Amino acid sequence: MSEAVKPKSADGARPGGARKSRQQQSRQEKSRGEKSREEKPLAVEAEEVVGEAAPPPEAVEPDPELTPEQAEQARKKYLLRRFWIGARGYWSRRGDRLAWPFTIGVLLLICINIGFQYGINVWNRSMFDALEQRNARSVYFLSAVFVPLVICSGSLVVTQVYLRMTIQRRWRSWLTTAVIARWLASGRYYQLNLVGGDHQNPEARMTEDLRIATESPVDFIAGVLNAFLSASTFIVVLWTIGGALTLPIGGESITIPGFLVITAMIYAAITSTSMVVIGRNFVQLSERKNQAEAELRYTLTRVRENGESIALLGGEDEERSGIDRNFGHVLRQWALLTGQHMRTAAVSQGSSLFAPVVPILLCAPKFLEGSMTLGEVMQAASAFGIVQGAFGWLVDNYPRLADWNACARRIASLMMSLDGLERAEQSDALGRIQRGETEDGAMLSLDNLSVTLDDGTSVVKETEVVIEPGERVLVAGESGSGKSTLVRAVAGLWPWGGGSVNFHAERRLFMLPQRPYIPSGTLRRAAAYPAAADNWTIDEIKAALDKVGLAYLAARIEEDAPWDQTLSGGEKQRLALARLLLHSPDIVVLDEATSALDEKSQDKMMETIIQELPKVTIISVAHRAELEAFHSRKITLERRKGGAKLVSDIELVPRKGRRNLLSRALWGSGTSAARRRQVK
Repeated sequence: MSEAVKPKSADGARPGGARKSRQQQSRQEKSRGEKSREEKPLAVEAEEVVGEAAPPPEAVEPDPELTPEQAEQARKKYLLRRFWIGARGYWSRRGDRLAWPFTIGVLLLICINIGFQYGINVWNRSMFDALEQRNARSVYFLSAVFVPLVICSGSLVVTQVYLRMTIQRRWRSWLTTAVIARWLASGRYYQLNLVGGDHQNPEARMTEDLRIATESPVDFIAGVLNAFLSASTFIVVLWTIGGALTLPIGGESITIPGFLVITAMIYAAITSTSMVVIGRNFVQLSERKNQAEAELRYTLTRVRENGESIALLGGEDEERSGIDRNFGHVLRQWALLTGQHMRTAAVSQGSSLFAPVVPILLCAPKFLEGSMTLGEVMQAASAFGIVQGAFGWLVDNYPRLADWNACARRIASLMMSLDGLERAEQSDALGRIQRGETEDGAMLSLDNLSVTLDDGTSVVKETEVVIEPGERVLVAGESGSGKSTLVRAVAGLWPWGGGSVNFHAERRLFMLPQRPYIPSGTLRRAAAYPAAADNWTIDEIKAALDKVGLAYLAARIEEDAPWDQTLSGGEKQRLALARLLLHSPDIVVLDEATSALDEKSQDKMMETIIQELPKVTIISVAHRAELEAFHSRKITLERRKGGAKLVSDIELVPRKGRRNLLSRALWGSGTSAARRRQVK
């Protein structure tokens, strides 16, 4: 299929837009080259992302014998698995070439730093022994040795932080680029609105949730490794220094070997178990809080985007009520989460206060009887704190682990929805609308085209239409008859159905929706969108604005302003028509593209299009009968049980030799010149 008919954006522009002069193409290539050089650091990361896309995993259905609660638990487990299926690709052949070197570097630095921690622990023992013996020479020597130890250990930690945060940044870049690429591909960002699933507020999932989902695992893995190595190293220290503890009980003696190690493990087990029991609802509450926050952001964004309509209707009180409801929901979730944090803080604070005292109390008897030096007591206390901290790692990180769990599931839910759309694109179960090239010079043909929902429900069925170059076709029908759905199918945004949509080879399609998209930035960029702003000179863009009645904005063409908020609905539609004149496509689809204009302005705009683009093929979707004067043909859709159907094809301006497959099929080729055709 030709690139010219592939949909690119909600405003309907195709790759390459319309015909461009060699000078314009040269300017565009130069601009892209400069932009690529300016964005080299991120471009490198993005380049490492794309590669060959991995196929979506097979759909996993819950066991029908499971109870609803068990099915929900199984779903949550699969969500975490689905997140790792996508996220681990960062370390694969298609991933980042620096992923493994940086990861190995972090692991090596952790191991080396444990060695320096052991050295500082030994230094601690030697220093206190020297103080106990009042050995000034040893104290001065150890003081001098301490500085290099600290410098080396600090340097290792700083380097480790750099590598760890670089992994987090590049992993986030890799995964964000991959998810956004899948989200934008084949119009899936639009199709998500048409299908069911847990993918609300995808913008929040791809920003804040994805940030947490990629930051926390790196911290967790580094923390777990550090805790394991610390525990392994300093358990040996505790066992060696503490030895066995003999307790006289009832006239007999009981010897406890490695009593410091046993005490540290029991102490950590108590605190960790307490944390798990107290924080068992942390994950669920974090999920609810994140969803509530996303809904509040979405509500505020909607108010900003629709500020003019709200202000004109005086809907501030109702919007305030809705915002207050969402914000109240956020506060309630925060209150519940606060309770969880309070309980976990109580366990964590109590643990941190007892940990330094317990080993000193346990070693006191041996120190008092002379079998343990002061240096050994302080070394044991330091080692005990490190071991207890390693075993109690979960105590300090359980809230973050719960938050990561919630964020990873939200990202995985979006991934699963994208998986479903991708599988639907590759499967023949629901039927797919085929796209190809026309024959015999026709500009567009719909061959037995049927449009269905993602569940198989028919919306439009058995449509046969052939449109010749230069024809101007008006698509009419009552609201809900499937006109806009048919347009989406033509644009490639609606994939489900049957039959085919065929375009003339090497011809470009341009879509103008009822609500044009106005990007942020300058008016020049908005007029040139989706092409680069410098594809046309300022004079060319001013001329286009003048032709559509926006000459009074020419002086502000380089002004960076919130044009989406400042332009009226009619001005936005005029701006979209200026884009059309600049891109000069071969075929244009107008989906209620003049609905915000008055009748006189609408007539002027249609006359301008026909005058400036005399050879363009036009397909219009509209309700206004006045538009018939600017079209040569009218086809009508009628809503029926089992899906809308094309019921009439009227020749508004007779054209000799015009092809009409519908009329041929129903009336025979001998009646093709009839003024009017009605199919009952």
